[in-house]
Amino acid sequence: MTQLKRSTCPITNVLDLVGDKWSLLIVRDILIHDKHRYGDFLAADEHITTNILADRLKRLEAAGIIAKTPYQNNPIRYEYDLTDKGHDLEPLVREMVRWGLKHIPGTGKV
Repeated sequence: MTQLKRSTCPITNVLDLVGDKWSLLIVRDILIHDKHRYGDFLAADEHITTNILADRLKRLEAAGIIAKTPYQNNPIRYEYDLTDKGHDLEPLVREMVRWGLKHIPGTGKV
């Protein structure tokens, strides 16, 4: 269960979990682009760095938004997927896409 950090405001607490640029892009990549592996996330157009990616994957896992499962043992490598809690972010992500397409010139297909 996620602990409240700063206030009882639901928006504040959602932002504490996924309010940085990279966390929602990882969720987007799993949800919309069917990406599940570390290298898949690194290949995204936004060019996340390896240290930020590793940190955000750990944070999302600790928050119960993603879960990792090994797909290779030597060396161990993981695939990441959304948990039920993570899938519940879909309406938020889709609404952000809709809003961006409507209000930010030059945006296009996700």
